[in-house]
Amino acid sequence: MAKVTLIEAVTMALTHEMERDESVIVLGEDVGVNGGVFRATAGLQQRFGPDRVMDTPLAEAMIAGASIGMAAQGMKPVCEMQFMGFIYPAVDQMINHAGRMRHRTRGRLHCPMVLRAPFGGGIHAPEHHSESTEALFAHMPGIRVVIPSSPQRAYGLLLASIRDPDPVVFLEPKRIYRLQKQEVQDDGKAMPLDVCYTLREGDDVTLVTWGAMTFETLKAATALAEEGISCEVIDLATISPLDLDTILESVEKTGRLVIVHEAARNCGVGAEIAAGVAEKGLYDLEAPIQRVTGYDTVMPLFRMEYQYLPSVRRIVDAAKATLED
Repeated sequence: MAKVTLIEAVTMALTHEMERDESVIVLGEDVGVNGGVFRATAGLQQRFGPDRVMDTPLAEAMIAGASIGMAAQGMKPVCEMQFMGFIYPAVDQMINHAGRMRHRTRGRLHCPMVLRAPFGGGIHAPEHHSESTEALFAHMPGIRVVIPSSPQRAYGLLLASIRDPDPVVFLEPKRIYRLQKQEVQDDGKAMPLDVCYTLREGDDVTLVTWGAMTFETLKAATALAEEGISCEVIDLATISPLDLDTILESVEKTGRLVIVHEAARNCGVGAEIAAGVAEKGLYDLEAPIQRVTGYDTVMPLFRMEYQYLPSVRRIVDAAKATLED
């Protein structure tokens, strides 16, 4: 069993599905000859040919629109946006067409496409390359939003996303593309969508996070354990639809909740989680819900980006604050 990075797991999943299913195609800017800006599609055009791995013009609206058209006619396109900051021209196509295809045609057509994009900060990128605006897509009816946080989940969740009959926005936290290696068996087994993954069991505080922030959150849980505080760490994985039941079960046990995300605080996915727990699990809470997030400003350039990103210290302090009440 190979030990691979998250980006290599993405390549493995794409390769497996393209071999298994001839209707799967890959398209996007520089995905063919160059293998993508982060090399997620390296070697695929040489292996499957330019008809199935297509370099496109620098036109995100066209990439999404062409993918929707192909999906509606029986193909399974996996299109790539080079960075999430370039994704906004595709929003019109995704919200007005991809998300509505099944509803608009009364079930006659569906849209089995995946829109992949590297997202998040922490790699010293320039402006428009470090956004974390997953909440934008979570607000779109008819679209799944999936964010892996490890090589194993990148492989299994991407397989599930490609096989899903409806559109999936698959956001890859580029800060952790090559941060760790895990053993990943290339066996074609998909992992379930729409569920959370409990990464660490605990009794005192529930820590909910996703994407790259799982690393800081797990480090915070380890630091808190050294002080005798037991944390349960939950990786949301699928942002929309939200698996609130798993979170509620954990909060019923711990009585405390800290939500950690890199995106700006205002109207973030953390606010939806907090609202859901307040509505359905209020009497289980022993302290106010804490959110540790990015700030309500544009992601700064690289000298300041780690001042923006939630730190282990901020997570530890938020967890301790719930224990003071």
